[in-house]
Amino acid sequence: MRFSIKNLSNSKVVTLGAAFALVLGAAVVSAAPKGDDEPLLDSTLLQALIDIAQPGQEIVPPPGRYKSHLKITKPIVFDGKGKVTLDGEGKESVLWVMADGATVRNFHIVNSGASHAQQDAGVQIRGKHNIVEDNLIENTLFGFSLEMAEYNTVRRNTVIGKNIDLGRRGDGIKLWYSHHNLVENNEFQRGRDIVFWYSTHNRFIGNRQSGGRYGLHLMQAQYNIAENNQFFDNSTGISMMYDTGDEIRNNVIAKAIGAAGTCLSLKESSDVVIEGNDILYCSSGISIDVAPYEPDSKNKIANNRIAYNDIAVAFLNDWKDNEFTGNLFTGNITEVGVYGGGSAKRNVWDGNRWEDYQGFDTNKDGVGDKPYRLYTYAGRVWMDVPNTRFFKGTPLLEVLDFLDRLAPFSEPVLMLEDKHPLLGADHKIRAGSKLEPKS
Repeated sequence: MRFSIKNLSNSKVVTLGAAFALVLGAAVVSAAPKGDDEPLLDSTLLQALIDIAQPGQEIVPPPGRYKSHLKITKPIVFDGKGKVTLDGEGKESVLWVMADGATVRNFHIVNSGASHAQQDAGVQIRGKHNIVEDNLIENTLFGFSLEMAEYNTVRRNTVIGKNIDLGRRGDGIKLWYSHHNLVENNEFQRGRDIVFWYSTHNRFIGNRQSGGRYGLHLMQAQYNIAENNQFFDNSTGISMMYDTGDEIRNNVIAKAIGAAGTCLSLKESSDVVIEGNDILYCSSGISIDVAPYEPDSKNKIANNRIAYNDIAVAFLNDWKDNEFTGNLFTGNITEVGVYGGGSAKRNVWDGNRWEDYQGFDTNKDGVGDKPYRLYTYAGRVWMDVPNTRFFKGTPLLEVLDFLDRLAPFSEPVLMLEDKHPLLGADHKIRAGSKLEPKS
């Protein structure tokens, strides 16, 4: 059994001899973990190697399964080569990266503790400019936890959380007061949320996340970018709360579960850009609650495909200063709803494609000859009386809505007006992500 230590600056490789291997062999725990035939190795000497390593050196442990609460405190390369398992034995966090400029790759990281108070995780990251890549993390409460950590990269990892009830799970990755980090091309399964709290200028790129509560939860976070991701089968796809300046681009957000499932939610968030996304198969496609919140701010919602939802855009109140341009509304049961009365007229609606537009394009410029106007009728009582939403879509309310359109019981309320509605087949409208949705 041999460790290899490689100095990356001059490619000199130092290999520990047989005597050291014999000492390591004496530390092997012969009893294998229950359900696992692989012996569990003591990692005391492995921690010692990490502690004495020089900056820039590469440490490659011998293949095997190690008891681990290891701490990396120097800028080294720690590489499992796909043959090493780090096992937390159901206690605490499995691996700590407490350095600037370290790299951890190619490990199988398993069995953290279950303490939310301690945020037991597969990998805890502190410091700056660390890289954690190409690891398989399983049966951990949190996958990654970053606290006051900056300029780190977390990429090409697969994170599978503990098989427990959703409310008791930890997050696939949590950023807390952590800025300028890159999280890319990871897969997150069986976690609770992906969380960016009080964290700015982070990028969440090319990830796939499913089966959680919030696919991505941005809370008191500013100027973060979420791009080219896929979110499926969550209670809420993306939630932005009290945010400023976030950019949500070219994502597939689909199949939020339950009667209140929401693809994308904005609460008191300002100067947000939502552009080029597929927002599909949810109870509410986009839910807006007092957003934008800051004075003289706007939210720009452009070139999205908002399709096959119960309500495409749901305002929880009569609010203003959202700009909807170039969006494709198709296959939704209700295009726009405003709860508690009022309308959506104080927002900008211009150049969107509406499936139920009834007009012509005589000059063939792709724009309708007359504005698109959406009215609300008495049959949509579910907007004004919350308890009646249970009956939305039932024959009774649909018949009332049909009759009111045919011979209005009262003056219809203009919900919104789009003066330049787009015409043309859905596939010709440049809206939606460039990603291929996967079930």
